[in-house]
Amino acid sequence: MSTIRVAVVDDHAVVREGIRRVLEGEPGVIVVGEGANGTEALALVAREKPDVLVMDVAMPGQTGIQVAAELHRLGGTTRVLILSMYDQPEYVLESVRAGARGYLLKDSPPAELRRAVRAVFQGEQFFPPAIAARLTDALRPQVPDAVATDVLTPREKDVLIGIATGETNKQIAARFGISHRTVETHRESLMAKLDIRTVAGLTKLALEEGLIEG
Repeated sequence: MSTIRVAVVDDHAVVREGIRRVLEGEPGVIVVGEGANGTEALALVAREKPDVLVMDVAMPGQTGIQVAAELHRLGGTTRVLILSMYDQPEYVLESVRAGARGYLLKDSPPAELRRAVRAVFQGEQFFPPAIAARLTDALRPQVPDAVATDVLTPREKDVLIGIATGETNKQIAARFGISHRTVETHRESLMAKLDIRTVAGLTKLALEEGLIEG
């Protein structure tokens, strides 16, 4: 199992401590550093090169969105997961546009934070159904009425449900006894059929079709 190196940036020390405790309780996850603002976040990433940066939106100086945009511009391998108290669609949308791979609220269950870190580490996006549902209108055009999940094969529908409930490709593959590559193939096929290229959009469609519960 690969070790996931995580950096935590939040302007409240008690929040950083809580995040550290949650993540370090997960096997294979280590917290390699902490920061309290955007400047420290950029320095921390340059120094430690973490796999995942868990970061707040509202911080002194540079915001988390500005830091994410700067990291995206610089390239590198660190993936950004926003953990915020704000659930307004504009915050989430701007985070995504800045290059963040996921967005969680601070009142999320600890298990969901751990799951989000693993998903982002594996190169996937992570948006809980409630966040995804509120973002759909901003992230993509509305799905035409004529488009429905009946265009999908049964296995593509299974993969869609897995994506919408936050499972990684690896978890979906293990659940159905198929290869990771096969899951990727189904994922690409269903996205093409539905003309939806975001996890948020797929999650919203699954909610609308009654495949998952909000």
